[in-house]
Amino acid sequence: MSLRLQARNLACERDDRWLFRGLDLDIRAGEIVRVEGPNGSGKTTLLKILSGQLADYEGDLFWGERPMRQAREAFLSNLLYLGHAPGVKAALTPLENLAWYQALAGQPRDESSRLAALESIGLVGFEDVPTGQLSAGQQRRVALARLLLTPRPLWVLDEPFTAIDRDGVRDLEQRLVEHARRGGCVLVTTHHELTPCAELRRVRLGAGGSDGGH
Repeated sequence: MSLRLQARNLACERDDRWLFRGLDLDIRAGEIVRVEGPNGSGKTTLLKILSGQLADYEGDLFWGERPMRQAREAFLSNLLYLGHAPGVKAALTPLENLAWYQALAGQPRDESSRLAALESIGLVGFEDVPTGQLSAGQQRRVALARLLLTPRPLWVLDEPFTAIDRDGVRDLEQRLVEHARRGGCVLVTTHHELTPCAELRRVRLGAGGSDGGH
C-alpha cells in the first residue's frame, strides 16, 4: 500500500464554531507537512482526527486509495503518534518506559535497542532514573526516543520541540528531514520555526471558522 494519507472536505465544529471546514489534504511519502494556525484554530484536533483518535468530524479520510474505514488496521500499523504531552510514566525509568512502548507496538523487548535510542537522544547516565525526576526536556527526549525505537513510516507529531534545548531542536529537525528523505512522511504542529527545506510543506488553518488551506 502506498504511503499516502488523504482528507476530503474535512470539517470539525466545536461549541457552535467551525474549527475548519472544506479542508482537503494529500500527504505523501517524502514530505514534512507543518500544520500552522493561531491558538484555537484546530491544529491538535486535526492531528487527532487524522491519526484516528477522534471520530467527531465531517468528510472522508483515505489511506492509500482506500477509505479509512476499510484500511484502518493497515493505517495504524504504519502510524507513530506523539501527542503534546510527553506520554511517559513518571514512576518508570527511561528504559522501562521504552520497554512499555515496545510492548505496546508488539516489538520484542530488546534492551540493546533501548539503550542505543537513549544514547542517540542524549540520555546516557539517566537510563535508570525514575522519569518523574527528570527535567521536562529530558522527559520529552524519552518520548522522542520512540522515533528511533519504533519503525513506522508515518509520524504525526504535536509540538514535539516543546521543552527541548537548542541541540535537541537541531537534532530533531535533522531527524525529521532524514525520515522524509528515506521515504517516510511527517505531519507536525510546532511553534518552532522549521528550517526551510525541499521536503517542507505548510498547511494553514484559519481562526474562527476559516477554511483550511493546501
